[in-house]
Amino acid sequence: QVQLVESGGGSVQSGGSLRLSCIASGPRLDYYGIGWFRQAPGKEREGVACISVRDGSTYYVDSVKGRFTISSDNAKNTIYLQMNRLESEDTAVYYCATDPSSVCATARGSWGQGTQVTVSS
Repeated sequence: QVQLVESGGGSVQSGGSLRLSCIASGPRLDYYGIGWFRQAPGKEREGVACISVRDGSTYYVDSVKGRFTISSDNAKNTIYLQMNRLESEDTAVYYCATDPSSVCATARGSWGQGTQVTVSS
């Protein structure tokens, strides 16, 4: 089982930036995709940005394209989400999660505990 620990959430004003980090640990890091999912109150959970640890392919939900960037440091088993030009609609709990075969289509592996991102207008 993979353990995921997120950090970097917080409160910021609209137009500001935050950087989330997720460190993976465990005896077998055998997932294909890893990335960020978010859930806002009253809304369905959605995949925001994910990356394949095998070939580096990425996925972004349309609403964050051009503003968010996902990256990975495989030597540190860490992924990052740089979030720029944040909007109030980005307010949510952000979770790091893995999947054995997809990039953001599903998250059938491990989940982190979540980190709150709050954007005030």
